[in-house]
Amino acid sequence: MTVNFPKWTNKLPTIVALAVVFGGLVVTGIVWYFGSPKFTDVGYSPTQPIAYSHKLHAGVMAMDCRYCHTSVEQGPHANVPPTEVCMNCHKTVLAETSDQIKKLVVAHNAGQPVAWQKVHLLPDYAFFNHAAHVRVGVGCARCHGRVDQLEEVRQVEPLSMGWCLACHRDPKTAIRPTDKVTDMNYAVDPAVAERLIEEKKINPPTHCSACHR
Repeated sequence: MTVNFPKWTNKLPTIVALAVVFGGLVVTGIVWYFGSPKFTDVGYSPTQPIAYSHKLHAGVMAMDCRYCHTSVEQGPHANVPPTEVCMNCHKTVLAETSDQIKKLVVAHNAGQPVAWQKVHLLPDYAFFNHAAHVRVGVGCARCHGRVDQLEEVRQVEPLSMGWCLACHRDPKTAIRPTDKVTDMNYAVDPAVAERLIEEKKINPPTHCSACHR
């Protein structure tokens, strides 16, 4: 017995093949985006034990980032300030009237650090040196955003390998004069950046061992 199929079934293998390819691309795109740091990490803002306003301190009061994060020019890590640094001001400022500052005073009197929650979490296999970047003129805002406008600090950049490599391959998008590193209002000038890159012979590495050691 002869079975006659409609003519459109001749195209069925092609249709199935295209569906498989298209479906694979869609799944790959979904995994690539929704599993990337741009989706999973950007916007991360953990609840802190004391409500500290960067907008007030770094913005309104224009405090230099390095007053609190003292090690950014000397070592790989941006230290969280000890309670003694906070108490330099808050021995007298709001020490008796603010519930938040009272928490700070209690911690200081007990000789205990405040349990600040880290916002920017790099994987253990990635090495990042704050001093190496600050010393050549990479501004704080390049990675951390306009913290002077944030009540609560959050992650504003993905800090992914691709994001870092893009900057290393084209550093003129990040370099500024070193005296402007903490200036949140400074707009990077590519012409100035190119001059500084040439003068300082800045050549960011792009090989694996630069960050994976």
